[in-house]
Amino acid sequence: MGVATGPIRVVVAKPGLDGHDRGAKVIARALRDAGMEVIYTGLHQTPEQIVDTALQEDADAIGLSILSGAHNTLFAAVIDLLRERDAEDILVFGGGIIPEEDIPPLKEKGVAEIFTPGATTASIVEWVRENVRQPAASGG
Repeated sequence: MGVATGPIRVVVAKPGLDGHDRGAKVIARALRDAGMEVIYTGLHQTPEQIVDTALQEDADAIGLSILSGAHNTLFAAVIDLLRERDAEDILVFGGGIIPEEDIPPLKEKGVAEIFTPGATTASIVEWVRENVRQPAASGG
């Protein structure tokens, strides 16, 4: 893979059977308004569809919104697929209704950050900017 250039590219996805996407759309808009390229996948995506989209779109990060209670399974499936496809450089973060006690195990599995209800769009944009940086050009 070459050095990434241009704006940060983020896939925002709603995995599983969860049918509420207002929060995901708000985050997608906030990231876009902050100058990032956002690919919103829509509702009811499988982990395979999400990872395929991230690879096809050359994404820097995947943001998952999960309200259904299936966060442990769905986050793990996305992380595992990224590992299988040698794409661990794609950062995974997410948010939704996720109990505090589930956050440390999710981070141990490889989820970079979890945003719970009440997180501001500004704090999410700031976190993405600070943690999903394009590598500086090297070897020049």
